[in-house]
Amino acid sequence: MRQESGRSMIEMLGVLAIMGVITVGAIEMIQLAMNTQKRNTVNEEVLQIVTQVRNLHGEYDDFSNINGSTIFSAMGMSNKNPYGGLYEVSVDPANARQFIVSITGLKKSDCETFLTKAWSDSVGYQMSDGKSSGATGTCTNANGRNTVQIIYGE
Repeated sequence: MRQESGRSMIEMLGVLAIMGVITVGAIEMIQLAMNTQKRNTVNEEVLQIVTQVRNLHGEYDDFSNINGSTIFSAMGMSNKNPYGGLYEVSVDPANARQFIVSITGLKKSDCETFLTKAWSDSVGYQMSDGKSSGATGTCTNANGRNTVQIIYGE
């Protein structure tokens, strides 16, 4: 009898199945890392925006003359966020000594994450002694249409 060498079709299918499982796991890990990076980027950029607004308007008693486009051009930063939405900066209509940073274009899961994140320098967080995140918004809209607002100031 002649002995044949090589791999059978079943062995090859087994190897392909294992490679498929490993690939799916790797893709999920990459997506998780990308989402984490986007969230970290938003956090850093919001802090930059807040710092810049305070630097530009710190000499005034209020933020009534705030202009979002001026803030972004002074920072040399785009108002686009990593989710494809925008950052918006406006004066709080209820209190001119406060300003609002809005993050638009969020998916439901990202919106919920930003609503529960502790924005430690925000008015809501400080007024609640750290019991509230400091962010407001609703996360019930279609993906890409949710907005979170964070109020800063006095």
